[in-house]
Amino acid sequence: MKLDPQIAPLIEALDAGFPPVQTMTGAQARATIRSRYVPPVQPEPVAQVRDDVIPGPGGEIPVRIYRPDGENLPIVVYAHGGGFVFCDLDSHDGLCRDIANRIPAVVISVAYRLAPENRWPAAAEDFYAATRWAVDNAAAVGGDARRLAVGGDSAGGNLAAVVCQLA
Repeated sequence: MKLDPQIAPLIEALDAGFPPVQTMTGAQARATIRSRYVPPVQPEPVAQVRDDVIPGPGGEIPVRIYRPDGENLPIVVYAHGGGFVFCDLDSHDGLCRDIANRIPAVVISVAYRLAPENRWPAAAEDFYAATRWAVDNAAAVGGDARRLAVGGDSAGGNLAAVVCQLA
C-alpha cells in the first residue's frame, strides 16, 4: 500500500536516521526516542500539574496528575502508548494537558512498567492499581469517583480495555 503523497514526506522525515526498533533492546529504543524528544518551550497551562508516586503490585508507580480549575471534576486515568516498550509521562504530557483542559477533568497519567524488562501482565496490573487508587483518592485530587474513565492511545488503549474487563 502506498502512503498518501502529502503525508509520505512527513513520515520519511520522522524516520530519517532512526534505526529499526527491532534491532534495539527496550532500553536502547527508549533512549533513542527520548533523545529526539523536544519539550515545548511553553507547555499548555493547567491550573495544577504534579508528579507523584502511588503504590503498585511491583513497587511504586510514577504518575503525573493534571488538575484544571474546578471542584469535583471527572477523572481520566490515562495510559500512554508506545508498544508497551517506550514512551513515558513526558512524551504524553502535552496530550494530557489538553485532555485536562478540554473536558475539563483531573487526568492521572500512569507510568506503568515497560516491556521487555517487565513481562505481561505487569503493565495491566500497574494500570489497574492506578485506577483503583484514583477511585480511592478521588476527593484528594479534586475528582469525583462516580465519574471516572480510563483511556489511552495505542498500547495504552489496550490497557484501558483490559482494565475495564478487570473492573
